[in-house]
Amino acid sequence: MQRLKISENKRYFVTEDGKPFFWLGDTAWELFHRLNREEAAHYLQTRKRQGFNVIQAVALAELDGLTLPNPYGRLPLLRNEAGEIDPALPDLTVSGTDSYTYWDHVDYVLQLAADLELYVALLPAWGDKFYRAWGKGNDPEVFTPENAAAYGRWIGARYKDAPHIVWVLGGDRPLKTERHFAVIRAMADGIREGDGGSHLMSFHPVAHSSYHLHGDARFDFNMIQSGHHYLDLPNYEEVEHDYWLLPTKPVLDAEPRYEDHPIGFKPENGYFRAYDVRQAAYWNVFAGGCGTTYGHHAVWAMNTEPSPYFPLTWTEALERPAANQMRYLRILVESRPQEERVPDQTLVANPLSGADHIRAVRGKDYAFFYSATGQPIEVRLGVLTGGKLRAAWYDPRTGASHVIGLFDNHGAHTFIPPTSGHGEDWVLLLDDADREYGLPNPSK
Repeated sequence: MQRLKISENKRYFVTEDGKPFFWLGDTAWELFHRLNREEAAHYLQTRKRQGFNVIQAVALAELDGLTLPNPYGRLPLLRNEAGEIDPALPDLTVSGTDSYTYWDHVDYVLQLAADLELYVALLPAWGDKFYRAWGKGNDPEVFTPENAAAYGRWIGARYKDAPHIVWVLGGDRPLKTERHFAVIRAMADGIREGDGGSHLMSFHPVAHSSYHLHGDARFDFNMIQSGHHYLDLPNYEEVEHDYWLLPTKPVLDAEPRYEDHPIGFKPENGYFRAYDVRQAAYWNVFAGGCGTTYGHHAVWAMNTEPSPYFPLTWTEALERPAANQMRYLRILVESRPQEERVPDQTLVANPLSGADHIRAVRGKDYAFFYSATGQPIEVRLGVLTGGKLRAAWYDPRTGASHVIGLFDNHGAHTFIPPTSGHGEDWVLLLDDADREYGLPNPSK
């Protein structure tokens, strides 16, 4: 595997040899903490089959990651002389048959991911370890600037030769005090010292990493968490905001609404379903996102006990509809030149609002339009190259597509999707007719 880096135009990811890389992530926060070897292999193999290429996971996990042992009875950190859990003291002790440490298990799972050519967006620690703020876990705040730097140096050095890692600091907590900023900067500097600056780095926020850290050169790209509070939340506004910030950095929605998550965290409100997940993903990418992240409410927690709040187990949830539909977005984006992709709402005469919002993105000789509820798309023509344009419909539910016909590339034209209504989202593809791109291939 090749390390990831930022493209020359500062908008997207590429591999070391310059090939475009579209981030299709899955949220597996508790992967290292709650799954044994066999379970981790099953999870990773499933996500590989479904087309994901990035796994977001946490070393010091949210759900009592410091005080609840992993499946092999091991904890990640030792206590210091004062009896406090100390990030500067990773537990590497072996004794008799108890020789498989917590960190050996992290190593093992990371190697499983590498064997499957999956990148890992690795959070050194969840945010409650430096700012408790909320949550049901029992872990204390353990980080200071001093031990954060030591822990960063250690974990950075441990994985400096792993090409498939992207560092993600933070973890669902804002930076509110100078101590919070000092901890994160010290951890980032420690990691850079430990790994020699060989991996990309970002920050997983409550809202926008750019609010706190956009001007900080330690962080190579921005993450957004549009979250789980509302139906039809216009996350495209948040992505577009960060897309145009200077200095230019890639941005993606790294935690949009999860499939089967209670709306507003209340089961009585109902749950986000596959359509809501697709809507957030396409709005994100067509607004300029360099990728997108999927999540399932049971999978991030590796839940094993169904309840109204977690209606499924993680193994049941692996095959939910949206998990199998996200690859169609990746296939679509990768079917055209990615380095040319720019958001362009001037192509849409009437973008509509709310659930009906229509989003457009284009290259020099192609454009994609996402109609979230199958509303007619009024397109301003003449922007793309070519005298004629080939138009086609692409189904985000199945990856199937069909050509509509050829159209003169001037004036305006209204394209009416095959179906409309809630859950009937469609993508309109326009290509310069002289180009032989072909239709996206869902069998890839």
